[in-house]
Amino acid sequence: MRDWYHIFAKNTGLSLYIWIVFCVLPFYFIFRSTASLEIFFGVAVTMLFFIVFWLTYNVRGPKIYIGLSIEFAINILMTYLFGYVYFALFIAFYVGIIRNRTGFISMYVIHLVTTIAAMVIGFIDNYSLFLNHLPFLIMTVLGVILIPIGKRNRIQTEELEFQLADANQRIAELAIAEERHRIARDLHDTLGQKLSMIGMKSELSSKLIDKDNDKAKNELKDIQDTSRQALKEVRELISNMKYISLDEEIKRVGGMLDMADIDNDTTIEAEYSHVPELTENILSMCLKEAVNNVIRHSGAAHCSIELLETKGDILLKVTDDGKGGGSFVYGNGLEGMKERLSFVSGELDTIRTMEGFELNIAVPKVLKEREED
Repeated sequence: MRDWYHIFAKNTGLSLYIWIVFCVLPFYFIFRSTASLEIFFGVAVTMLFFIVFWLTYNVRGPKIYIGLSIEFAINILMTYLFGYVYFALFIAFYVGIIRNRTGFISMYVIHLVTTIAAMVIGFIDNYSLFLNHLPFLIMTVLGVILIPIGKRNRIQTEELEFQLADANQRIAELAIAEERHRIARDLHDTLGQKLSMIGMKSELSSKLIDKDNDKAKNELKDIQDTSRQALKEVRELISNMKYISLDEEIKRVGGMLDMADIDNDTTIEAEYSHVPELTENILSMCLKEAVNNVIRHSGAAHCSIELLETKGDILLKVTDDGKGGGSFVYGNGLEGMKERLSFVSGELDTIRTMEGFELNIAVPKVLKEREED
């Protein structure tokens, strides 16, 4: 059973109270008549109109066209006989909710033509009645022209906003999933090896403690150092889970390169203050991963970082003069970068030459859905 307020049409674009006034007006004009038969007929037809309107306004499929056909007939009859044109405005709201483009255009044209035709014929047969209603007739025609278009545009805008919100939600969920994968990879890379080493050295220490105290002490010292390093890396991992801006990450990786005794320079020729936070965060993570690869694997003496800008993209370029030539295989770090970049429609390109290694990243300035979505 519907609640009482469901007797009024939903999604009209008007507040409930305005719509109530809108629905009461027909009866006001009907009861101004002095003829009882006219009042009875007007009330009966008006009630029929609202019952059909109520039952079919928010339905889909053939029922909506059946309902409109009945309302077209009532509108023509009431306009011609009594000069009552307000039903045309109700129907205009009704036409605006039709989602099928062909159905919308067909009903829009039929409604406009039948309303104007009924007014013209009524004006010819009862000149004085329609002349008194002339301002309302003009307003009704304008409403019949504009209301369906405005209503349809409003519905389409709401649908697009919903789709955008849904797309942003899915991007956020994908980013969370990727961050979980990243944490798992980092835990495996940073802690797995050290915990295995601690286990082996603990086992070795237990065997040496009764045979060679000095060697056992050395192994225990290694366990202590390794556990401290593991704790430090866990703290860094937790710290890296927080949002880090690109500016902060550039300074941070510069310091890392300095500590690794790798000469470095940074060139920034891009304005990225308005880049979405998700995109900036992914760029920061990719820059960190790229510089980590340079420090750990390249054996480079020099590293260059460039942040450039095109009309639609932010470009990040990391080059080093480390080991070049030979075949190239994607490692976990570069695969992780590709996965992260896919969430913001970014691209990763690598170039390996005899002079060194070049990594190029391009991300769009505006978040957009991937083509496969």
